[in-house]
Amino acid sequence: MRQAIVPQALKQAAAATGFSPAIRAGDFLFLTGATGGREDGSMPESAADQARKALDKVQTVLAAADANETHVVEMTSYHVNISATFAAVQSVVEDVFSPPIPAWTAVEVAGLRRPGALVEFRIVAHAPEV
Repeated sequence: MRQAIVPQALKQAAAATGFSPAIRAGDFLFLTGATGGREDGSMPESAADQARKALDKVQTVLAAADANETHVVEMTSYHVNISATFAAVQSVVEDVFSPPIPAWTAVEVAGLRRPGALVEFRIVAHAPEV
């Protein structure tokens, strides 16, 4: 059974796009890809700032499911120009996730859906309902 997780802060964006910020399937949460756009839709210029904003959104979605970053078991990051963005993104990831960092795959892509996006995160969390 699938259950959509839609935090109050993302209700308007979810309604506009038709995307669910996350889907709970049993004990797992599958989050929609998160980019680092600001509330006004603009995109920070640096990969580090984008990664921070994206992971802030991830934490908002996890909190709506009574979970947090410690529940994240797998992460995929998609990078435009990975050689120029990875080190900055890694620094933010290491700041957000305490060791051990979730299983992580980083992939270089030609572009992302959001104009100006340099990084996007796909997250899977193990968060049994309480």
